[in-house]
Amino acid sequence: MKFQVTPGMRRLGASVLGLEAIVVGLITPVAISVNGVTPALAVTVGIGLLVLCLVAAGLLKRPIGYVLGTVVQVLAICAGFLVPTMFFLGVVFAALWITSIFVARRVEGVTSR
Repeated sequence: MKFQVTPGMRRLGASVLGLEAIVVGLITPVAISVNGVTPALAVTVGIGLLVLCLVAAGLLKRPIGYVLGTVVQVLAICAGFLVPTMFFLGVVFAALWITSIFVARRVEGVTSR
């Protein structure tokens, strides 16, 4: 079965990834100042995830963008090891990510009811 990318999926997925990019970018100063994480590790994780979110959003015209977006969701949850709040926020964004794909497909009539 071929994974069909729809315009609604791109819009909703890009919205989720864009908001997530802001959140994961902001974990950098929190990890350093509140949790005492070394700046090198905090910048690598925070800014690295931010860049991955933006790259995934840019690739949403192709199925590989959705694979990368899903990897970002897993990594965002794993960022909870640096900033424990990210365990919760990562799950929230993963739920939004999954919901955005299924809702867009349902609204655009790609999936059967």
